[in-house]
Amino acid sequence: MKSLPEHHDLETLSVFVEGRVQGVGFRAATVRQAHQLGLGGWVRNLPDGRVEALIQGERAAVDRMLSWLLQGPPAARVAGVSHTETPTERHYERFEQI
Repeated sequence: MKSLPEHHDLETLSVFVEGRVQGVGFRAATVRQAHQLGLGGWVRNLPDGRVEALIQGERAAVDRMLSWLLQGPPAARVAGVSHTETPTERHYERFEQI
């Protein structure tokens, strides 16, 4: 695990996506989108039918990812996206599905 440098411009958000977001390729599409934007973190399904993600990167890229999550991949039907800033010392070098 790498630690963040003392002075960094990375934003880390915890995100929850509701709707028809499981069984529609949502996690795989999220990983592809995160890689395109150069983000780190992870995405996973929750037992209650939501998808959870931790997104870390430059503010502009994180904002673009949040905008994408509002739609998701074509088969998804996103009903809502909530997020909170998550303080962390961990630096995520890659984005993965867990």
